[in-house]
Amino acid sequence: MVNPAVMVLGATGRIGRLLQLCPPQGLDLRLQARRAQPGSSTGDWHVFDPLAEPAALARAAEGMAALLCLAGPVPGRGGKDADMADHARLAEAAVRAGASAGARVLLASSAAVYGARGGLLAEDAALRPASAYGAAKAEMEARAAALGADLGVPVCALRIGNIAGLDAALGGWRPGFTLDRFAGGGTPRRSYIGARTLAEVLAALLAAPALPQVLNLAQPGAVEMGALLQAAGRPFAVRAAPAAAIPEVALDVARLQALLPAPLAAADPAQMAAEWAVLEPDMADG
Repeated sequence: MVNPAVMVLGATGRIGRLLQLCPPQGLDLRLQARRAQPGSSTGDWHVFDPLAEPAALARAAEGMAALLCLAGPVPGRGGKDADMADHARLAEAAVRAGASAGARVLLASSAAVYGARGGLLAEDAALRPASAYGAAKAEMEARAAALGADLGVPVCALRIGNIAGLDAALGGWRPGFTLDRFAGGGTPRRSYIGARTLAEVLAALLAAPALPQVLNLAQPGAVEMGALLQAAGRPFAVRAAPAAAIPEVALDVARLQALLPAPLAAADPAQMAAEWAVLEPDMADG
């Protein structure tokens, strides 16, 4: 049996690199970049600009079962001139290519669309983004869903929680790192997913026969950032949390669990730190 082919747009980003380091079984990945990539890597590289070269994108999408759009500027990584509106433009370009190829489209969205809100957040919660990045992702979701409905393309926006190692705590750690401490003595608790686990879940979703329009993506439960740093052996200081700080933000992942061939284990700081320790040397320049 031929493995389903998947075009990964923005494959040189951090999640794209995770997929190269943890190649999904049962899928044939085709990787897109704007510039030729030095050396060899898992998958088949296609070099073009999805926005400037729509015809190249359409050709690359031919024969694909799905397009996974990871492309778009990341706060703090694209320079001060990064245009957050590119998230919506890239998503719409992927949907148009999906229409020409008869392929479905999965979009990397973010838990940032929910904003600074506590409690367990399900996919039907109102979106209240508190940052330009969150607002751009919310706009991306809406525009891609509308275009997908017009063109008959199944579109799923993946609202990804914190990725251990690509987050502000473990991923952003430097000597002298400081976390907020709340009145009860704890540090912020957030929904997390391990880096390798994320790659495995993405592979399962790309192979799934059908997906909802939006899907939270994280492991069950919330993880204390301080516990994650301790598990990774990273020392940190604490400061009194400001009044506006949110002690806990957790994603409801019941919908995700029902779609996976086996339920995800609860988020565990030690396991996530171990996953990152293996991958970190190859991700250091990402």
